[in-house]
Amino acid sequence: MNLPSLQRIGVVGAGAMGQGIAQVMAQAGLAVVLFDARDGAAEAARERLAATFAKLQDKGRLSPEAASAALANVQVAGRLDALAGCQLVIEAIVENLQAKQQLFRQLDELLAADAILASNTSSLSITAIASVCKHPQRVAGLHFFNPVPLMRLVEVIGGLATRPEVTQALHELVRHIGHYPASSTDSPGFIVNHAGRAFGTEALRILSEQVAPAALIDAVLRDGAGFRMGPFELLDLIGLDVSLPVMESVYHQFYEEPRYRPHPLLGLMQAGGQLGRKSGEGFYRYDGNTTAPRSTQPVPQCSALPPVWVTGDDEIGRTRLLTLLASLNVEVEDGPQASAQALCLVATLGEDATESALRHGLDPARTVAVDTLFEPGALRCLMLNPATRPDMQNAAHALFSADGATVVVIRDSCGFILQRTLASIVNLACDIAQQGIASVADIDMAVQLGLGYPQGPLAWGDQLGAARLLTILQRMHAHTGDPRYRPSSWLRRRARLGISLCQPDNLLPA
Repeated sequence: MNLPSLQRIGVVGAGAMGQGIAQVMAQAGLAVVLFDARDGAAEAARERLAATFAKLQDKGRLSPEAASAALANVQVAGRLDALAGCQLVIEAIVENLQAKQQLFRQLDELLAADAILASNTSSLSITAIASVCKHPQRVAGLHFFNPVPLMRLVEVIGGLATRPEVTQALHELVRHIGHYPASSTDSPGFIVNHAGRAFGTEALRILSEQVAPAALIDAVLRDGAGFRMGPFELLDLIGLDVSLPVMESVYHQFYEEPRYRPHPLLGLMQAGGQLGRKSGEGFYRYDGNTTAPRSTQPVPQCSALPPVWVTGDDEIGRTRLLTLLASLNVEVEDGPQASAQALCLVATLGEDATESALRHGLDPARTVAVDTLFEPGALRCLMLNPATRPDMQNAAHALFSADGATVVVIRDSCGFILQRTLASIVNLACDIAQQGIASVADIDMAVQLGLGYPQGPLAWGDQLGAARLLTILQRMHAHTGDPRYRPSSWLRRRARLGISLCQPDNLLPA
């Protein structure tokens, strides 16, 4: 095994993150010196590592020799100056700028001039941390994710003064331990905590507009788009006391950029102690359960279906809708206008059902919008306008559930649930690319590994169609007047040119 140039690693902070970092370094054959200012904390962490290595051995994931060697690689330091011989020291202490700066001052004086100092911060500026050091050029960010052995992503962040050879050495180290190094500039939230702002914040806005209850929003995004968890399940799992500070930090660090705006509901819930699973109640009440309850809407009884007439905002959506209706053995009127009795179905993009019905010259009382952002599968989303008659709502629900599929019926909303959320996610990733915070490849890989999304957002945008997403965003922006929906220049240009969102700018040599 070829060892990297950094072979003796100091870790300051023996909590969950520090212990995890020490584990992956030790298993990769590197010497680790673990220090914590709390009495006995580093010793206790080494004992937990011994139990972890033993468990991995019992499961056959480590040989007895490898388990013994990994534990031998971990030394406990009783004093900070025991780290003096380390080639790299990784800080994993409390997420507080003053505390980190105080530690980095000490390390800067203690370590050799060619040693590297790295912070595991998830949200603080590397440049600000390095500003107190005499040698800021050797300071970088090395952001691991919890649990470190399972989350195979590390963000490598260079501050304004960081030398390229420092980040290069850290990349080599991360690859050596079997993780993926994603390069980020020193920007609020780096890649993952930046890119992740759209999922939860857009869901909160949908909830606040009473488009659908939390359980249905979760169902649409989980079962309709393939997310592992819905946004409210995820917020309850993480805990609002953890999620809200991150949301607020990114929002304020970007000087109140509307794309990152949190919702007041979170502050209200936190004040009321509704933090999620840890408090027994958040968006869901758990009562000792470990999973959020699921919600469905019962299929209404409908003795006779009306005739159906179909239109759409683009050929993709209209074709998808017609293909689905054909599979359900539904006869569709083929006249240029709907008959007086017809249920009018609209495959709309970015508009609410009200505007779509009026723009297509339909009777709103008989109009139901259908989401065709994806190929309609086992979950189908229908949207009503305030004038939709109950019999037409029931007919549409019964029609689309005839083959056993789950049908979710929501109130009027520009862009449905999937369109709003996916367009916001892709648009934010495009903005990260436009700002040069990270490369296209690192954005997509970091989001997949760090957030567990089904696809990287830029590749996902290509699959969904950049032009369709641009239409959705433009209409939502026009309808709401909210600048959070303004399309990124990266998205707009590539959609207009008909090229991939993963296509970088072709810069001529200087």
